[in-house]
Amino acid sequence: MSTSPSSSRRSESSRRATLEAALDLCTEKGYGRVTVEAIAARAGVSKKTIYRWWPSKSAVLLEAFTEALLLATPTADTDDIATDLRSHVTGAVGVLSIPPYGPAYAGILSEVHHDDELAEAVRTQLIEPRYEAVVARLRSAQEQGQIPPGADLRLGVEMLYGPVYYRHLLRKPMQGADAVASLVDHVLRALGAVAG
Repeated sequence: MSTSPSSSRRSESSRRATLEAALDLCTEKGYGRVTVEAIAARAGVSKKTIYRWWPSKSAVLLEAFTEALLLATPTADTDDIATDLRSHVTGAVGVLSIPPYGPAYAGILSEVHHDDELAEAVRTQLIEPRYEAVVARLRSAQEQGQIPPGADLRLGVEMLYGPVYYRHLLRKPMQGADAVASLVDHVLRALGAVAG
């Protein structure tokens, strides 16, 4: 079951107010202290309205986080795979580095271990679309002869994201521009990419 409500059943202003209220409360109180009741009060909507659109506070925050991440992580094709991957990863690092998004996502990930519906939503609404977008960008580079035909593109994406999520989940300092560039270069070398 999807945790994202049908856009035909809700007002955009109420949706936006709900997402912003959830993010503000996450910044002010921390993920664990955010409740649907508090989100409803801050957003000026009823608790019933929130539950009609989302099954939990985690679902509200997942939608807010997903929107922010999609805006920050383009998968542009400029014919320079290293530049495009650096831009993509830098966007993800930027979102994960700042409140309320980083703490909200850490809270969501803590919930997926005992909420199967949320775990499925995280996979289908957030992880898989981002993963497939980067695989597609690597495949385009492969078709342009920048990455050899036998390269494992899916493993390459995991190698790219792994260090980012490792640092985020362990609350280590996130990568700066030089570290992102080094990460991308290492992944492209592992894939056998041709130097630009």
